[in-house]
Amino acid sequence: MSGTHEQTFEELRGQLQEAAATFSDGPDALEGILLGIVDDVDRAVREPLEIFPVCHHSPASALAMARRLREKQPKVVYLELCEDMAPLLTELRNCRLPVAVQAFATEVDGFPADWSPLSVVAPITEASAEYQAIAYALDTPGVELVLVDRSSDHVFQWDARGTHSAETGAGPGASDTPPAEEEGALHGDAVGVEIGDLRPRFAELEEHLLHHGRVRHWSEWWHQYVELPLGDSDHDTYRQVMLLIGSLFRRLAPGDPHRVRVDEDRERYMWTRMREHLAATGTDAADCLYVCGAFHAASRVAEFGVHGTDTFEIGPRSATRWQHGLIPSSHAAIETQFGLASGSVSIAATMWAKNVRRTRVEPFRLAGQAGAKKSKAKKTAAAPVPAVPNSDKLTGFLRRPPVLDRLDETELLGWSVEIVRAARRNGYLASTADAIAVFETSILLAGMRDRARPTPYDFQDAAVTCIEKDTVPGRRDVRRLVDIMMGGDRIGQVGYDALPPLARDVHDRLAPLNLKLQQRGVQRALLDISSQPQLEQCSDVLWMLRYLMPQGTARPIMGERRLGERPIQESWDLALGTHQRALIELGYEGVSIEQVLEQRLRRTAYGPHATTATVLEAIEDATLHLRSRRLTDELGTRALEVLSAERSVDGAPEVLRRVRRLLAYYRTSEPVLPPWIESFVKTGYAHYCTLLPTAFTDDDATVRQVAAMLGFLFGMESLALSLGCDRTQLELSVAQSHPQEPSKVALLWAAQVQLGHLSRADLRTRCDELLDNPMVVPAYPRYLSGFVHALEPVPGLADVVVEAVSNAFGRLPDPVLLLWLPTLISTLRSNGAELAPLLIREAGRIFPGRLGELDAWVPPWRAQPLPDAARPGGRAGEGRNVALLAAHPATCDAVASLLGCEGTWQTADPVLEGVQLIGRHPDTAVVLESLLAAP
Repeated sequence: MSGTHEQTFEELRGQLQEAAATFSDGPDALEGILLGIVDDVDRAVREPLEIFPVCHHSPASALAMARRLREKQPKVVYLELCEDMAPLLTELRNCRLPVAVQAFATEVDGFPADWSPLSVVAPITEASAEYQAIAYALDTPGVELVLVDRSSDHVFQWDARGTHSAETGAGPGASDTPPAEEEGALHGDAVGVEIGDLRPRFAELEEHLLHHGRVRHWSEWWHQYVELPLGDSDHDTYRQVMLLIGSLFRRLAPGDPHRVRVDEDRERYMWTRMREHLAATGTDAADCLYVCGAFHAASRVAEFGVHGTDTFEIGPRSATRWQHGLIPSSHAAIETQFGLASGSVSIAATMWAKNVRRTRVEPFRLAGQAGAKKSKAKKTAAAPVPAVPNSDKLTGFLRRPPVLDRLDETELLGWSVEIVRAARRNGYLASTADAIAVFETSILLAGMRDRARPTPYDFQDAAVTCIEKDTVPGRRDVRRLVDIMMGGDRIGQVGYDALPPLARDVHDRLAPLNLKLQQRGVQRALLDISSQPQLEQCSDVLWMLRYLMPQGTARPIMGERRLGERPIQESWDLALGTHQRALIELGYEGVSIEQVLEQRLRRTAYGPHATTATVLEAIEDATLHLRSRRLTDELGTRALEVLSAERSVDGAPEVLRRVRRLLAYYRTSEPVLPPWIESFVKTGYAHYCTLLPTAFTDDDATVRQVAAMLGFLFGMESLALSLGCDRTQLELSVAQSHPQEPSKVALLWAAQVQLGHLSRADLRTRCDELLDNPMVVPAYPRYLSGFVHALEPVPGLADVVVEAVSNAFGRLPDPVLLLWLPTLISTLRSNGAELAPLLIREAGRIFPGRLGELDAWVPPWRAQPLPDAARPGGRAGEGRNVALLAAHPATCDAVASLLGCEGTWQTADPVLEGVQLIGRHPDTAVVLESLLAAP
């Protein structure tokens, strides 16, 4: 038998030697490449363990695989796939293809922290040889499926971080038109494990093939020159041709040294694992089948074969904890991740279905899989074919002229009519004439490219040429419409039973909504919680999903969640089916959304870049969504630590806003304040008093931040003083502040008014002096900006601010006013937008409500003060003026009768006794005396 093997490719070797001598100056270099390719094919063919080379998502490979499995019926199938993904493959029967097998790690141990999260995906489609092997092995009794490729952990151990573009197969042939963003992002940023990677890594070689093949991209070249010729070939021809292509690409373009080293290590890894399994189980190598990419099938490493050396040592895995699951995939996601042309995977799926009908080869399908017919493989399996010596099929295949398929006019005509119908639905002004033009142009393009039958790619170019004129009227262009017509962007779905526990728990808890949550698209959910209290639990889940999931997964239309409020009615737009991948990856982090949310909040609070504002936000989120006093107390202690360590005031406005909201919530919902917030107020009071003088003079500290500090100090002053703080510290801090910037000067004046160090009359006088000084007038808008921000800590100054603005408009001449009016408007809009309503409300209270009253209106600050005798309730020499009551006694009599009081009117006494009430009711005075006399 060995002599027979040696003579198998002798005729081909002789022909290649003659060709090398003819087409090169010296036969050595070219002869070495050509004969080396034949040696690679011969070596793989002579291997006792049958090697089945494949190309990823190739219909020809899938058809050849299904045919070979029924002929050989191997007992062990070795598959090039990460070995730690094996337990997930049985869950494929609960999914609708395409889906991707995923390994995911959120917390890394042994890798750089900035790599997190780690993700590896391996997409599976029905039109792939790998799925045929998996379905055969899982549904055939006595057959074992063994994954032999490196583990997900080793993928990143061998990664140089920066070679992802090579790992995912991106190259010059990638489509210039990206697929739809939503479908193309189903795999996220995962590293792709491309089973059956087969693409030239030499840019010049790929460009040469595309140019002479008269095609636009690599997917079209593969379809025209590999898929179609191998569609009807026998097993030996298919196998040898795929080995030839793999060896050709390997020898002509070794590629990046790092990637070559990784590829060779993968081959050593896989052959080492296979020999270990054969030795452990005692299985005969003739009863096994090794499914791998054609590139790896033509390997030249010393460990190749069942009789290779055992010098390769497999290193241990890192301490990273990996989670495994299935995520939905799509044709567009596979094309995006692996750099394929847009629509190529959809065309491959259409071609697979056509080949199955034409050849009547029954493919393997997992029993019970959604959308799949019941497999009859076990009932109709053919008897094993006895092994026969390998023969040279390459010589005849390479000599045979290409078979020209005759034109299928019915199919092409159907395509032309359908694309015009789709174009009209999407806004194009297409007609029957365009259908005829597309039909004729497709034939013309195929003839120009030496094809007797137009391919889907020829038809796509013809449709774009004839239908798409200047603009695209809708969301989809003609090229995308052709992709949809050829099979569309089929999107897979992971079934309920294959989901992680967290995702199943979410579906169970949202079951009362009576929605098809696994269906793609947006669904409207209406929650009438007042009449159906059980829906409040669904509301809790939806608000947590809104916090954890990507935008658009759960979007509230009506209703909001605030501290201390209970929901009554809510309306939601849900798209859980569209974002199923994100929900599944959420399940890798915990077994419930409450656990994941708690982990996320802790990660935020204890992160290296955590600030006081972010920790307070985490506390608020924990209170809103989890209602966990234990977690809020823990995060509150953390907020206290972060506040004590901060030396800047950047987050002061956010801190003030959140502390006010939390204080209002605790004061209304709990009998006493939590200890952490009391400590926070006490520490914050001392902290901001210390930083206040520096913040007033620091150019990096904005007036809004300084105003927030003062707002904290004045707003929390009563609580801080009750907890033992000293007001003298605040007074000293304000006294030590000496700002130069006008807005901060105005802010300091407001603080002095609040402390009683400056009267309101003095403040008005200073504002008048600013308007009287021509040198200061240009900076007056900045003073007003400081006054507006002063409404945060001192809201009682609203009338003074309105007065200051009004005086400016009333006293300044138009040439001066018009110059700084834009500055005033832009300053108030950018720095005081949230305080403008308070200012407008005060102005509405002061100014007249009607335009006609404006001429006779006198501003309150310009009105003359009334004497005490003329004021209502003022004292004159004869006592209190009660003329109004004496003039209209009926009103007082009516109120007295309603209250059941009896009495008579008395005349005003010159000496009014003010202690008559005490004489009538002495008990109150006695009790007050006892309280004051108590020690």
